[in-house]
Amino acid sequence: MRNLITDVPGLRVGNAGDLALGSGVTAIVFDEPTVASVDVRGGGPGTRETDLLAPDGTVGAIHAITLSGGSAFGLDAAAGVMAALAERSIGFRVGDALVPIVPGAVLFDLTNGGNKKWGRFPPYRDLGHAAAETAGPDFALGTVGAGTGATTVNLKGGLGSASMVAASGHIVGAIVAVNACGATNIGEGPHFWSAPFEREAEFGGLGHPHPHPGVADRPLLKGLPPGANTTIAMVATDAALTKAQCRRLAVMAHDGYARAIWPVHTPLDGDTIFAAATGRQPLEDPVFDLALIGSAVVATLARACARAVYEASALPYPGALPAWRDRWPELSKI
Repeated sequence: MRNLITDVPGLRVGNAGDLALGSGVTAIVFDEPTVASVDVRGGGPGTRETDLLAPDGTVGAIHAITLSGGSAFGLDAAAGVMAALAERSIGFRVGDALVPIVPGAVLFDLTNGGNKKWGRFPPYRDLGHAAAETAGPDFALGTVGAGTGATTVNLKGGLGSASMVAASGHIVGAIVAVNACGATNIGEGPHFWSAPFEREAEFGGLGHPHPHPGVADRPLLKGLPPGANTTIAMVATDAALTKAQCRRLAVMAHDGYARAIWPVHTPLDGDTIFAAATGRQPLEDPVFDLALIGSAVVATLARACARAVYEASALPYPGALPAWRDRWPELSKI
């Protein structure tokens, strides 16, 4: 196990980013058409092709999912992923035509100090194509892909991932770009809200602070307009699920955000989670197995959120938010 979402058989991940731009794209590419759904809880989302993921949608499976920076400009990233798949003759067949089905979500990173003067056409289509072309089982975390320009209220955000085996025996994984209005760390200290779920000191092994400061009466929030933040993610399992079951999995997965980020699902966020099932293992019990998979997904996504911030590095601009490793270098394992 790599402790990455690619531990789930049937998918690969690729990243493309530009530090001068301060933004990037992550592509999750499936080996075969894959059942998926989505749930949106934030007040300012930016999404593409999410309606077809409804349980009653005609298209039963998708070919990739795109997570991107760039706000609405980043929706172009899915077109680049589509182009890469079309070049391989992958898509949903309509007569003689093949149409790759690539839903996506974006986060806002337009004011992080990078050079966003890209001229007539934003670079996200090309970044999406590059991300899809590099998709594989191993990939970096932190200031890469969709997490390149991501921030939280007080620390650099980034791209995180984690995996585990659920009590049902199914493998689950999560990948997330944390660009939250709130914080993943408790108060002004280095400890993560996700601490109860941590495995093998994957984000420092610090546990919770003692004494615990509790939840602040006035939580820290980014001073940006609605939709100017957004944490976007995909969770996956090797279980054989229907679209309706994937939808329930996406709903449950939002508790992973709630365990990792304070506050979350605000009017200032566009929090979105995709859920995909590669269908390699059947369910013995469609109700209880799904509950066990969902519980594992919550823990895994909470861990991935903390890893996103723990593994991040600061953007190379004057006045850029510090990374966790900059604030507490003596606590970093690297």
